[in-house]
Amino acid sequence: MARSQDKVIGRRLKSSYISTVVSITLVLFVLGLLGLIILYAQKLSEHVRESITVSVFLTQEASENAIGQLQSTIQAMTGVNESRYISREEAAQDLMAELGEDFIEFLGYNPLTASISISLRASYANPDSLMAFEEEVIRHPIVTEVDYQKSLVHLVNENIRRIGIGLTGFSVLLMMIAFALINNTIRLSVFSRRFLIKSMQLVGATQAFIRRPFIIKGMIQGLIGAGLAIALLIATLVAGRQQIPELLIFQDNRMLLTLFAAVLLLGLLISWVSTYFAVRKYLKVKTDHLYLY
Repeated sequence: MARSQDKVIGRRLKSSYISTVVSITLVLFVLGLLGLIILYAQKLSEHVRESITVSVFLTQEASENAIGQLQSTIQAMTGVNESRYISREEAAQDLMAELGEDFIEFLGYNPLTASISISLRASYANPDSLMAFEEEVIRHPIVTEVDYQKSLVHLVNENIRRIGIGLTGFSVLLMMIAFALINNTIRLSVFSRRFLIKSMQLVGATQAFIRRPFIIKGMIQGLIGAGLAIALLIATLVAGRQQIPELLIFQDNRMLLTLFAAVLLLGLLISWVSTYFAVRKYLKVKTDHLYLY
């Protein structure tokens, strides 16, 4: 009879252990998935910002020496990612390729001017930085105009700001839900051993001695759950890249490793905190009140 009860208790403990690990895995996987979305959204926003082109148009009389000096000055400016000189002839060829006809033959001359095409770093591709850049460059005597799509810059930055606020709010909410779910799962696991905790306390075991095996077991569960969540995230990444090869453009291995480390630490931290307070609760409960929980 005793052996039969021991088997039943053993099965229940294993079932509780597995359900706790599965719960931690699923919650951490969802959190990690949200982290991946945020990382790729950030990379996409940087790509969009750096795709914004600023054109600096030059006077017809500008000499090659003056143009070279201006391009060097622009390239040295903070926030400039890349600059490229476009001659009148090259500009004409690009426009003819776009229009599909020779407009020079129709007009009898080339009305286009030489220019310097500039791409900025993502952090500087915002209305304020572009306005300051325009004011600085337009002062140069060989510059006639600084042109960029102001409405597009404003729209891109406004949309990125709104998406960022939405993702941040959703991340905080999901973090709270994740903590609550993992905490409740671990508390239920500790609940099934509340009589064991009280028995150890009654025979003279210290609180630290009683807590230690529970905390170690809880952190092992968190570690296993985090490892499984990371494996699921890697599988999701591989599947996503097979379906959308363009995702490789935004791949950042360092950021991915940071995310995986964060998932691992989060699993250990939540498991430790939840186990600590769950055991602490039953250490303080009076023996007569154990049946009320």
